[in-house]
Amino acid sequence: MTEFGFSLGATDGRARAGVIRTSRGDIRTPAFMPVGTAATVKAMLPESVAATGADILLGNTYHLMLRPTAERIARLGGLHRFMNWEKPILTDSGGFQVMSLAGLRKLSEDGVQFSSHIDGSKHMLTPERSMEIQSFLGSDIVMCFDECPALPADRDRIADSMELSMRWAARSKAAFGDRPGHALFGIQQGGLEQDLRGESAEKLIEIGFDGYAVGGLAVGEGQEAMFEVLDYAPDMLPTDKPRYLMGVGKPDDIVGAVKRGIDMMDCVLPSRSGRTGQAFTRRGVVNIKNARHADDPRPLDEACGCPACRSYSRAYLHHVFRSGEMISGMLLTWHNLHYYQALMEDMRRAIHAGAFVEFEQEFKALRAEGDIPPLHSRK
Repeated sequence: MTEFGFSLGATDGRARAGVIRTSRGDIRTPAFMPVGTAATVKAMLPESVAATGADILLGNTYHLMLRPTAERIARLGGLHRFMNWEKPILTDSGGFQVMSLAGLRKLSEDGVQFSSHIDGSKHMLTPERSMEIQSFLGSDIVMCFDECPALPADRDRIADSMELSMRWAARSKAAFGDRPGHALFGIQQGGLEQDLRGESAEKLIEIGFDGYAVGGLAVGEGQEAMFEVLDYAPDMLPTDKPRYLMGVGKPDDIVGAVKRGIDMMDCVLPSRSGRTGQAFTRRGVVNIKNARHADDPRPLDEACGCPACRSYSRAYLHHVFRSGEMISGMLLTWHNLHYYQALMEDMRRAIHAGAFVEFEQEFKALRAEGDIPPLHSRK
């Protein structure tokens, strides 16, 4: 069985390009992980997700533990077989979703007691139970259990949460045990406080993990504040381990994160936006609901090679979205995921060529120009 490992192939400023090696295949970094919350990337077949260039998916511990249950998935051969995905899978710990259940959860030193959003049934999620669930699922990359308060929050609340998360990190490491071929990532916390981030990083490094996430961002603080944290937080973590920014984000968030030393990201945005009529392109977001697309024979993006752009016009996509046809969400999601993976490939290529600054300048310039209207509507 291939041992988990990470190697850097090139750096350009703080931007990094490398490879994460797992028993189920290599993950090229910078990497974007499509989110398969309930053992599926919505509106996509697994082979379609792979065709976009994705090397790894994210699964959700909270949702899978409730339905169909991790034990059932284990009996059926594990998450990879269950969802027909042969490449690596990272699972989150369930902590973020549980913390989002305002009024339905009770926090203690032991863990979090909560009521299911599905049927109101009572559950207890602890570091040990999170590790057990992720083991049942067969995740290639397991996330330690942490607490993630929404921002803004006062310093005392952030400090208490960070310290609790570090105690839970140690318990997660002990419960994870020795699992050859599987990796455990620690999660840095500390909100927007640089000294707390530093303390968290020191404690995680002392415990020892296969990779490290920058947690507690993309929770309401805004891009400027997030980038201010990323100006220092990744450099607090080991250079020879993958760095994962959780829950990010929009294309400009991703480019800014890679520029600051992040290797891995995930977000529901490309698939969720596809289902609501929004397409990401080199020139920004296209809202296919807008009437100006009704007679437009052009593709979403002339430079894109996805099935939606190769075979369908904006007029058709506008029609099927307005008609409530399922193919709309399928095609727009496929396009968005393809765009995200193409963006990652462009950044990897730029880093290897020592041209990340030029890449970023072109990326911003195209987005500043905006979407070009159809000929019939130009004055």
